[in-house]
Amino acid sequence: MFTPALPVVYPPRPVESASVHVSEHPHGCRRITIDHRPLAGVTPAMLLDWFSHLDQTMTYCGQTVDRYLAWHPLDHIRWELWRPAPGGSAAEGARFHIVEAFGGRPEYGVDVIDRVEKLDATGIRLVQRVAGVPIFALEHTWSAGDDGTHYVSVMDIGARSVLMTPVNAMLRRRFPPAMATAWVKHNIEEVGRLEHLLPDLAGSGEAEPAQRAERRDRAPDHQHGEAEPVDR
Repeated sequence: MFTPALPVVYPPRPVESASVHVSEHPHGCRRITIDHRPLAGVTPAMLLDWFSHLDQTMTYCGQTVDRYLAWHPLDHIRWELWRPAPGGSAAEGARFHIVEAFGGRPEYGVDVIDRVEKLDATGIRLVQRVAGVPIFALEHTWSAGDDGTHYVSVMDIGARSVLMTPVNAMLRRRFPPAMATAWVKHNIEEVGRLEHLLPDLAGSGEAEPAQRAERRDRAPDHQHGEAEPVDR
Protein backbone atom coordinates (compact mmCIF):
# COMPACT_ATOMS: atom_id res chain seq x y z
CA MET A 1 0.00 0.00 0.00
CA PHE A 2 1.11 3.55 -0.72
CA THR A 3 1.23 5.99 2.16
CA PRO A 4 -0.91 8.98 1.14
CA ALA A 5 0.91 12.30 1.13
CA LEU A 6 -2.28 14.10 2.16
CA PRO A 7 -5.02 13.28 4.66
CA VAL A 8 -8.31 11.87 3.40
CA VAL A 9 -10.70 14.32 5.03
CA TYR A 10 -13.93 13.53 3.18
CA PRO A 11 -15.79 10.24 3.71
CA PRO A 12 -15.53 8.17 0.51
CA ARG A 13 -18.67 7.24 -1.33
CA PRO A 14 -19.40 3.51 -1.06
CA VAL A 15 -19.58 1.38 -4.17
CA GLU A 16 -23.26 0.85 -3.44
CA SER A 17 -23.93 4.56 -4.04
CA ALA A 18 -23.55 4.04 -7.81
CA SER A 19 -25.08 1.74 -10.40
CA VAL A 20 -22.34 -0.44 -11.97
CA HIS A 21 -22.75 -2.56 -15.10
CA VAL A 22 -20.11 -4.74 -16.78
CA SER A 23 -20.75 -6.05 -20.29
CA GLU A 24 -18.71 -8.37 -22.50
CA HIS A 25 -18.44 -7.80 -26.24
CA PRO A 26 -17.07 -9.68 -29.27
CA HIS A 27 -13.32 -10.31 -29.64
CA GLY A 28 -12.65 -9.96 -25.92
CA CYS A 29 -13.80 -6.38 -25.38
CA ARG A 30 -15.18 -5.31 -22.01
CA ARG A 31 -17.21 -2.23 -21.03
CA ILE A 32 -17.67 -0.97 -17.49
CA THR A 33 -20.38 1.63 -16.91
CA ILE A 34 -20.79 3.56 -13.65
CA ASP A 35 -23.83 5.76 -13.13
CA HIS A 36 -22.90 7.89 -10.14
CA ARG A 37 -25.15 9.41 -7.53
CA PRO A 38 -25.70 13.07 -8.54
CA LEU A 39 -23.10 15.58 -7.39
CA ALA A 40 -24.82 18.14 -5.18
CA GLY A 41 -23.58 21.70 -5.52
CA VAL A 42 -21.57 20.91 -8.66
CA THR A 43 -22.27 22.34 -12.11
CA PRO A 44 -21.07 21.19 -15.55
CA ALA A 45 -19.05 24.44 -15.80
CA MET A 46 -17.19 23.51 -12.59
CA LEU A 47 -16.33 20.10 -14.01
CA LEU A 48 -15.07 21.56 -17.28
CA ASP A 49 -12.91 24.01 -15.36
CA TRP A 50 -11.56 21.22 -13.14
CA PHE A 51 -10.45 18.97 -15.99
CA SER A 52 -9.07 21.95 -17.92
CA HIS A 53 -6.83 23.01 -15.02
CA LEU A 54 -5.61 19.80 -13.40
CA ASP A 55 -2.07 21.18 -13.58
CA GLN A 56 -2.93 23.88 -11.05
CA THR A 57 -2.90 23.89 -7.25
CA MET A 58 -5.54 24.44 -4.60
CA THR A 59 -5.81 24.96 -0.86
CA TYR A 60 -6.43 21.66 0.90
CA CYS A 61 -6.25 21.16 4.67
CA GLY A 62 -4.60 24.55 5.04
CA GLN A 63 -1.81 23.92 2.54
CA THR A 64 -1.27 24.52 -1.16
CA VAL A 65 -1.21 21.21 -3.01
CA ASP A 66 -1.55 19.81 -6.52
CA ARG A 67 -5.21 19.47 -7.44
CA TYR A 68 -4.64 15.93 -8.68
CA LEU A 69 -3.28 14.79 -5.31
CA ALA A 70 -6.14 16.44 -3.42
CA TRP A 71 -8.59 14.68 -5.74
CA HIS A 72 -7.72 11.22 -4.38
CA PRO A 73 -4.88 11.36 -1.81
CA LEU A 74 -4.62 7.58 -1.50
CA ASP A 75 -4.59 6.47 -5.14
CA HIS A 76 -3.29 9.44 -7.16
CA ILE A 77 0.47 9.66 -7.60
CA ARG A 78 1.21 12.02 -10.48
CA TRP A 79 -0.46 13.97 -13.27
CA GLU A 80 1.15 16.12 -15.94
CA LEU A 81 0.23 17.77 -19.18
CA TRP A 82 2.43 15.57 -21.36
CA ARG A 83 1.62 17.52 -24.50
CA PRO A 84 -0.59 20.62 -24.72
CA ALA A 85 -3.48 20.96 -27.12
CA PRO A 86 -2.89 23.07 -30.25
CA GLY A 87 -4.01 26.13 -28.28
CA GLY A 88 -1.37 25.42 -25.64
CA SER A 89 -3.65 24.16 -22.87
CA ALA A 90 -5.30 21.06 -21.42
CA ALA A 91 -8.02 20.87 -24.06
CA GLU A 92 -9.05 18.56 -26.90
CA GLY A 93 -5.92 17.22 -28.57
CA ALA A 94 -3.77 17.35 -25.43
CA ARG A 95 -2.12 14.31 -23.87
CA PHE A 96 -2.38 13.59 -20.16
CA HIS A 97 0.25 11.58 -18.28
CA ILE A 98 -1.51 9.76 -15.44
CA VAL A 99 0.10 7.70 -12.68
CA GLU A 100 -2.08 6.12 -10.02
CA ALA A 101 -2.66 2.89 -8.10
CA PHE A 102 -6.21 1.72 -7.44
CA GLY A 103 -6.80 1.10 -3.77
CA GLY A 104 -3.26 2.33 -3.14
CA ARG A 105 -1.98 -1.10 -4.28
CA PRO A 106 1.14 -1.16 -6.49
CA GLU A 107 -0.08 -4.29 -8.30
CA TYR A 108 -3.05 -2.22 -9.51
CA GLY A 109 -0.87 0.65 -10.69
CA VAL A 110 -1.13 2.39 -14.05
CA ASP A 111 1.30 4.74 -15.77
CA VAL A 112 -0.28 5.86 -19.05
CA ILE A 113 -0.41 8.69 -21.56
CA ASP A 114 -3.96 9.32 -22.77
CA ARG A 115 -5.05 11.54 -25.62
CA VAL A 116 -7.90 13.93 -24.84
CA GLU A 117 -10.31 13.39 -27.73
CA LYS A 118 -13.13 15.36 -26.13
CA LEU A 119 -13.31 18.01 -23.41
CA ASP A 120 -16.29 20.32 -23.31
CA ALA A 121 -19.28 21.29 -21.17
CA THR A 122 -20.73 17.77 -21.50
CA GLY A 123 -17.72 15.63 -20.57
CA ILE A 124 -14.24 14.32 -21.28
CA ARG A 125 -12.98 11.32 -23.27
CA LEU A 126 -9.47 9.88 -22.86
CA VAL A 127 -8.22 7.40 -25.46
CA GLN A 128 -5.22 5.17 -26.16
CA ARG A 129 -4.65 3.96 -29.72
CA VAL A 130 -2.48 1.40 -31.48
CA ALA A 131 -1.91 2.03 -35.20
CA GLY A 132 -4.79 4.49 -35.06
CA VAL A 133 -7.19 1.96 -33.53
CA PRO A 134 -8.63 2.80 -30.09
CA ILE A 135 -7.79 0.01 -27.65
CA PHE A 136 -8.79 1.83 -24.47
CA ALA A 137 -11.23 4.64 -23.80
CA LEU A 138 -12.51 6.28 -20.65
CA GLU A 139 -15.36 8.72 -21.05
CA HIS A 140 -17.01 10.80 -18.36
CA THR A 141 -20.24 12.55 -19.30
CA TRP A 142 -22.20 14.96 -17.16
CA SER A 143 -25.35 17.05 -17.28
CA ALA A 144 -27.20 19.38 -14.93
CA GLY A 145 -30.18 18.08 -12.97
CA ASP A 146 -32.51 19.30 -10.23
CA ASP A 147 -30.64 17.20 -7.66
CA GLY A 148 -27.14 18.13 -8.86
CA THR A 149 -24.96 17.16 -11.79
CA HIS A 150 -25.54 13.68 -13.18
CA TYR A 151 -22.24 11.95 -13.93
CA VAL A 152 -21.60 8.71 -15.84
CA SER A 153 -18.24 6.99 -16.39
CA VAL A 154 -17.72 4.44 -19.17
CA MET A 155 -14.49 2.47 -19.61
CA ASP A 156 -13.96 0.44 -22.80
CA ILE A 157 -11.12 -2.10 -22.74
CA GLY A 158 -10.18 -3.55 -26.12
CA ALA A 159 -10.83 -2.84 -29.79
CA ARG A 160 -13.95 -4.13 -31.49
CA SER A 161 -12.09 -5.71 -34.37
CA VAL A 162 -11.31 -9.37 -34.92
CA LEU A 163 -7.78 -8.41 -35.98
CA MET A 164 -7.18 -6.92 -32.54
CA THR A 165 -8.24 -10.05 -30.62
CA PRO A 166 -4.65 -10.84 -29.49
CA VAL A 167 -4.22 -7.25 -28.28
CA ASN A 168 -7.51 -7.49 -26.41
CA ALA A 169 -6.35 -10.68 -24.70
CA MET A 170 -3.18 -8.93 -23.57
CA LEU A 171 -5.21 -5.99 -22.23
CA ARG A 172 -7.44 -8.31 -20.24
CA ARG A 173 -4.36 -9.89 -18.65
CA ARG A 174 -3.02 -6.47 -17.74
CA PHE A 175 -6.42 -5.34 -16.45
CA PRO A 176 -7.87 -8.48 -14.79
CA PRO A 177 -11.26 -8.61 -13.06
CA ALA A 178 -9.80 -7.90 -9.60
CA MET A 179 -8.11 -4.76 -10.92
CA ALA A 180 -11.33 -3.71 -12.67
CA THR A 181 -13.18 -4.06 -9.38
CA ALA A 182 -10.54 -1.90 -7.67
CA TRP A 183 -10.90 0.71 -10.44
CA VAL A 184 -14.69 0.84 -9.96
CA LYS A 185 -14.21 1.60 -6.26
CA HIS A 186 -11.52 4.17 -7.10
CA ASN A 187 -13.70 5.92 -9.67
CA ILE A 188 -16.74 6.11 -7.39
CA GLU A 189 -14.55 7.59 -4.65
CA GLU A 190 -12.83 10.19 -6.82
CA VAL A 191 -16.03 11.32 -8.51
CA GLY A 192 -17.70 11.59 -5.11
CA ARG A 193 -14.89 13.80 -3.81
CA LEU A 194 -15.66 16.36 -6.50
CA GLU A 195 -18.85 17.11 -4.55
CA HIS A 196 -16.62 18.45 -1.75
CA LEU A 197 -13.67 19.89 -3.68
CA LEU A 198 -15.35 21.86 -6.45
CA PRO A 199 -17.79 24.01 -4.44
CA ASP A 200 -14.99 24.87 -2.00
CA LEU A 201 -12.68 25.69 -4.90
CA ALA A 202 -15.26 27.91 -6.57
CA GLY A 203 -16.05 29.66 -3.28
CA SER A 204 -12.37 30.35 -2.61
CA GLY A 205 -11.94 32.19 -5.90
CA GLU A 206 -9.12 29.81 -6.93
CA ALA A 207 -11.07 28.25 -9.79
CA GLU A 208 -11.00 30.06 -13.11
CA PRO A 209 -14.58 30.42 -14.38
CA ALA A 210 -15.14 28.40 -17.54
CA GLN A 211 -16.64 31.44 -19.25
CA ARG A 212 -13.51 33.52 -18.67
CA ALA A 213 -11.30 30.67 -19.85
CA GLU A 214 -13.38 30.43 -23.03
CA ARG A 215 -12.98 34.14 -23.72
CA ARG A 216 -9.23 33.85 -23.18
CA ASP A 217 -8.99 30.99 -25.67
CA ARG A 218 -10.72 33.16 -28.27
CA ALA A 219 -7.94 35.74 -28.12
CA PRO A 220 -6.16 36.51 -31.41
CA ASP A 221 -3.58 33.94 -32.41
CA HIS A 222 -0.67 36.32 -31.88
CA GLN A 223 -1.51 36.45 -28.17
CA HIS A 224 -0.78 32.75 -27.69
CA GLY A 225 2.59 31.03 -27.55
CA GLU A 226 3.33 28.60 -30.34
CA ALA A 227 1.94 25.18 -29.44
CA GLU A 228 3.79 21.92 -29.92
CA PRO A 229 2.33 20.01 -32.89
CA VAL A 230 -0.05 17.22 -31.97
CA ASP A 231 -0.32 14.05 -34.02
CA ARG A 232 -3.76 13.53 -35.47
